[in-house]
Amino acid sequence: MLKNCVICGKGSQTGKKIARKGQYKAKGGTGSKIARWSMRKFLPNLQKMRIVLKGHPRKVYVCAKCIKKGKILKAPKRPKTLKTT
Repeated sequence: MLKNCVICGKGSQTGKKIARKGQYKAKGGTGSKIARWSMRKFLPNLQKMRIVLKGHPRKVYVCAKCIKKGKILKAPKRPKTLKTT
C-alpha cells in the first residue's frame, strides 16, 4: 500500500536540504554561501483511519487537510462481540 491520501492523492515530494556557511551581512560578515545540498523527501501529514469508501468501511491513509475539510465519512465502530470459550 502506497502512502498517499486516498481522497486527494497527496503523496511525498522531493526537494533539497541546503547547508549554508559564512557569517550573514546583518551580523557584519560578507554574506552566507551555499556550501552543499542534498536531496530529501517532504512527507504529507497522513493519518490511518477507518472511513467509508464505496459503501464499505476501509482502513486507509487520509491527509490532515481532507480530515479538516470534512471530505471523509468515518466508519461506525465495530460492535463488541462476546468471547465464548
